[in-house]
Amino acid sequence: MSRPGPLFIIGGGEDKEGDREILGAIAKRLAGQKLVIATIASHRPEGYFRTYREVFAELGVTDTTELYLEDRAQSADPETLAALEGAAGVFFTGGDQLRISSQIGDTPIERKIRDIHAAGGLMAGTSAGASVMSDTMLVRGPGSESHRIGDVHMAPGLGLIRNVIIDQHFAERGRFGRLFGAVAQNPRVLGVGIDEDTAIVVEDGAFQVHGAGAVYVVDGASVTRSNIAEAQPERVLSMFDVTLHVLSKGDRFALEERRPAA
Repeated sequence: MSRPGPLFIIGGGEDKEGDREILGAIAKRLAGQKLVIATIASHRPEGYFRTYREVFAELGVTDTTELYLEDRAQSADPETLAALEGAAGVFFTGGDQLRISSQIGDTPIERKIRDIHAAGGLMAGTSAGASVMSDTMLVRGPGSESHRIGDVHMAPGLGLIRNVIIDQHFAERGRFGRLFGAVAQNPRVLGVGIDEDTAIVVEDGAFQVHGAGAVYVVDGASVTRSNIAEAQPERVLSMFDVTLHVLSKGDRFALEERRPAA
């Protein structure tokens, strides 16, 4: 029986012109096999596909196909589904994560993507494409300020990684407050904030950090008090005894044990 393929979850802004560490690692795993570039998150996808097609071609992945849907009805179109035939990996580009989940959630497209992953296929996502990987995804909420209780909005994601909430462009956009807010609402999940040009590679129940920035893991399991359920929506969040891990390139994190390792 095949084991699921790796997940490359990227905080956005990955290097496309220098050493291209993250995209190069994806290309190396694909070893020349077919990659589907899913531009579903964007309302104007043309530039996304052209850019990634050229970068991956330079990295040795020349068999690339675009997956894009104008509307949800196309998800059952045989011609749309044909884009996924023979794919060894799928790469979700940036844009609006809610557009991905609303267009392909519980459709033949989503089922085909799950089949590819379950058979060992690589799944990758950057920016919005990173957020949609989790079973619950952050949709919106202000950054650069302390979290106010009514500010975070969440929705179901694709669920390729469970019991984790992903946030991206993390330090660059000051998104600490909203990730704390998401974890306060459901302390069973781990909050994972990923900087730009940084990725976590998830396989075998753990992830390893790649790239130039940091990954922040917010663990609410040990929280002793939070005002999330009783305070007014405009009140600032308070949480006691929350655990925060900061990881950099090469560090690992065991998801089941909720523990980091250098």
